[in-house]
Formats: sequence, C-alpha cells, structure tokens
Amino acid sequence: MDLFRSQVLICGGTGCTSSGSPELIRLFEEKIKNAGLEKEVKVVRTGCFGLCEMGPIVIVYPEGAFYSHIKPENVDEIVNEHLLKGRIVRHLLCREAVEQEGATKSLDEVDFYKKQKRVALRNCGVIDPERIDEYIAFDGYKALAKVLTEMTPQQVIDTIKASGLRGRGGAGFPAGRKWDSVRRQPKGKKYVVCNGDEGDPGAFMDRSIMEGNPHSVIEGMMIAALAAGSDEGYIYVRAEYPLAVERLRIAIARDEELGLLGDNILGTDFSFHLHINRGAGAFVCGEGSALTASIEGKRGMPRVKPPRTVEQGLWARPTVLNNVETYANVPQIILRGSAWFHSIGTEKSPGTKAFALTGNVVNTGLIEVPMGATLREIIFDIGGGIKDGKKFKAVQIGGPAGGCLTEEHLDLPLDFDSLKKVGAIIGSGGLVVMDEGTCMVETARFFMSFTQNESCGKCVPCREGTKRMLEILTRIVNNEGSLEDLDLLEELSRTITETALCGLGQAACNPVVSTLKYFRKEYLAHVVDHHCPICNGRKRRLVIKPELCKGCGKCKRNCPMEAISGEIRMPHTIDNEKCIHCGACWGACPFGAIDAIEEE
Repeated sequence: MDLFRSQVLICGGTGCTSSGSPELIRLFEEKIKNAGLEKEVKVVRTGCFGLCEMGPIVIVYPEGAFYSHIKPENVDEIVNEHLLKGRIVRHLLCREAVEQEGATKSLDEVDFYKKQKRVALRNCGVIDPERIDEYIAFDGYKALAKVLTEMTPQQVIDTIKASGLRGRGGAGFPAGRKWDSVRRQPKGKKYVVCNGDEGDPGAFMDRSIMEGNPHSVIEGMMIAALAAGSDEGYIYVRAEYPLAVERLRIAIARDEELGLLGDNILGTDFSFHLHINRGAGAFVCGEGSALTASIEGKRGMPRVKPPRTVEQGLWARPTVLNNVETYANVPQIILRGSAWFHSIGTEKSPGTKAFALTGNVVNTGLIEVPMGATLREIIFDIGGGIKDGKKFKAVQIGGPAGGCLTEEHLDLPLDFDSLKKVGAIIGSGGLVVMDEGTCMVETARFFMSFTQNESCGKCVPCREGTKRMLEILTRIVNNEGSLEDLDLLEELSRTITETALCGLGQAACNPVVSTLKYFRKEYLAHVVDHHCPICNGRKRRLVIKPELCKGCGKCKRNCPMEAISGEIRMPHTIDNEKCIHCGACWGACPFGAIDAIEEE
C-alpha cells in the first residue's frame, strides 16, 4: 500500500465538475509529476464537499487547507508553494479560512461545517466514490458482514425500529415498520427499491450522496433486502443525474466483481441482484406507486391505495421503498447501534437530516445537521446570513409541496412533528431562503406553476384545481385580482387537499395556504391597491449580459427549470420560455451579469 505525505482532494460533484474540476484534477496530476512528487502527493477526486458557493474546491491534507474558487492558473502556485515548500497560499483560501491574526482554519473549523454532523454524507468529500477500496477503508460493507454473520433478519429489523429511523424522503414513515411489513407478507418474490427521483426545485441531497457515497446506498439496500426477505432491487434515478448514474454503475460493477453483489454473497446463502432504472424526470414519480409503475415500463401515475406498496408494489409484489438518504443511514446504525443513532436529534425524530440550502443566503450548498436544529442556526450560523446585508423574510421548506416559514419560526426546531404543527413539512430537504426583496405572491405562483406542470393529470382535483389556482395567482400577480379571488384560493386549497389522489396533489396548495396566512398584506396590496411595492406586477424578462458573464456555470446549476444553457468559460443564455422568474440565477451569479428587462 502506497503512503503519501500529502493528499490533494478535489471536488468531483456535479457543481464543481461543471465549473471545471476535471481540468484541475488533470493539471494537478501533471504538475505534481513534473515536480517529482508523484510518490509523495496523491490527487483524489471526491464527491461534494457541500460548500457549493465556493467551488471548485481543493483541500490539501494533512493541513486541511481549504482552497476555494480555484482556477487552472492557480494550480502552479499551489504545487510550487504549498506542496513543494510547505507554505499555504493564503490568498487562495476560502474567505472564512483566513483569520485576522494570520492563522488559517482547516476545513472542519470553518463556520459552515462546525455545527454539522455527517452520517449520510460522511464519505462525501472524503473518498474517491469510484474506488471501492477507499469505501472499505472507511468501514464500508462491515455492516453487511455483521448482519450476514451475526444477526437474524428480525434482529436487523428490531435494530432499525429501535433507532427510530424515519424515511428521509418526505412523510417520515418509520423505516423499520416498513421493512417488517414486507417481511410479514406471504413467502414469494419481494423487492427493495431506492427512490432517487429527486425532483424538488433547488434540491440536490440525494444526487450528492449517489455521486459521493454510492456504496453506502447499495449497502443499505442490501441490509434492507436481507431483513425483508428480498433478492432483487432497483435504484430509480433521474436521467438528469448522469454523474450519479455513472458512479452507481461503477459501484455495482465493482461489487459484482468482488462477490459483494450477486449469488451467495460472502459465502452465505444470501443473494441480491441490483439494477438501475432511469426516470424521465416526472416529479410525480417521486410518489411510490407512480415510481414502481415507471420501473414496470408504464406511465408514471399514482394508483388508489390500499393496497400499499408493502403489500403490492413493484410488479404487484411486496416492496420496500425508501429514498437515498434513508438507505445511506442504515450501515452506520448497524455498526454503531440504535442507541447511538437515537442519541442524535430529537426523541421522535432521531438522527440527522441533509438539506440543500439555496436562495438568498451567503453560503449556498449541501449540509447535514442533527434533527431539531433551528432555522436560525442553519441560515445564519451555517449559511452565513442573508446576501448583501438584506433582511431575512421567509424560507420555503419541503419543496413545492412544503410551506413558507417566517421570522417568527427561526427558532423552531426542524423535525417532523414540529413542522407539521405549523403547516410545513421537511420533505426531501430543500431550503430556499428569501430576502425582503421577494414577493411572496409571486413565490406562491412559482411553486403552483411547477406543481401544475408536473401534475400527471389522473385525478380531477389536481389536474383542474391546480390549473384554476395558477390562473387566479397569475391574475393577482398582474394586479388584476379581487378580494373574492383570495376566498376562492382558500376554498380550492381545501378541496384539492381533501380530494386529490396522491401526496403531490394533497400537498400542492401548501405554499399558497402558508403565504396567505403569513403574508396576506402582500396579497391585499395586489388585489386592493393593485400595486405591489415589491414586484409592482410588472412582467420581466431575465437576460444574461454577455460582457459580464464569465461562464462559471453557477446560474445554470441553480436554475430549477434548466432554462439556462452555455459552455464553461463562455457567456450563458436564458430561455424565457422555460424561465419562471424565481430569481435563483440572480442570487447565484457572482458577477452581476443577470438583468431584468421589462416587457411592454
């Protein structure tokens, strides 16, 4: 085994990859070789470090020097000064890593990371996700070996139940109860399915885990299969996640080569075969029955329940269905015990939760915190506060099916039960922060537009009701609404919530209900004064000024509708047919290249 005095870790997640990290990897390897250091310094491509705002990110160990916004022209200086002479290049460090006294902070000492606790993300930004030996070096597949040689299926289920692990994909259903339900079904074919169809605007937690720690998901699925009595599984991934798909394929292939997947795993009578199924990007396929229908080759549409997925799921057989983050927690629970996991977070919501922190916040990126952490801790301590010194106004939590929370909720603990009491949900973990310059009526219209576009159309309440609500909201935003429209929005919200077929329709009105409750004055400004002091009801077209655009790709990565196109280091453009004027690109651009042009 080769030993190196230094390691250069370079983020290979989607964000940094689109900003040019593959070229940085090539240059570091070339310069290190030219300097005669190839036997002393190792270059490692990792998954996402989390602080996406600072990408491309390069970390040099053992010092833990945290370099941010690294460009190809910076590579020579890091190699010559840091790797050859041992002098940290201070002017290239992340801004938070430089202290006034002249000292430097390591990655773990930066404010963004200090309050985090990584369980599902523990290997992201640490190992090369395409090298199984690195995963094994960090106790990878040790939990699988334990359940195969030391535990019965019922003991595995009892451990997961005792841990209190709840599904991280939205509803928070106890994972152990779900596994137990499948195990208790009559003998016969059973399936284990992973939901990697992450469709919420601004959410990228599951993508980052699949890209940076794919073996943890596979190991978690295998443990679930052993517990539930299954020998076959599927990972359902959005086709828009090509890097995640590629790394999962590599991981599965290596597992099969080493006998960790397939027949008679580790010399036991346990067999498990795993497949990848790419979804077409329909948001509704995040719902269990729509997802399984899509895997079967049918149109992804929900069905009436019961029977539940645990009784009749994939091909009408009992199916364990959990999301990426849920499975990624499982190996650590098996290794460290249920009491360890239950000691993190809150009594009824143990463990941690990964969030995608986006919007008008200084430090956008991927985080993982103990359940029960407050919005104030996440937005101000980890996120660094609101951009440009502006005032916090609201945060949308739980994606398009979530609700908007306000300043009065900043000290609310983020757990399943506390959020439910205020009309919000954790959902998959998207957090979109908004400042004082955000019109909440337009925000509600944006989320309703997304939901209406993603409705499968199977049931009338969702298909027609969301369309009518979008028409009303558009009328209000254009200062053409009336007080009666507000009553109609509330009536339609109640009807759709009570009668829609699936969770998408039942939660579609949450952004409207929450903004009507907490920001009614802004609705009244539109329908009574016919003038909103924030947005003025004006129709605008967003453009990217080519003379200011550097082609960094940050606007493109943050756009929830994939309305921005362009090559790295070349001016980008916005397709206003797709653009929904959410402002994500505006907040992401570090060069002020986004502009709004009023339409006649």
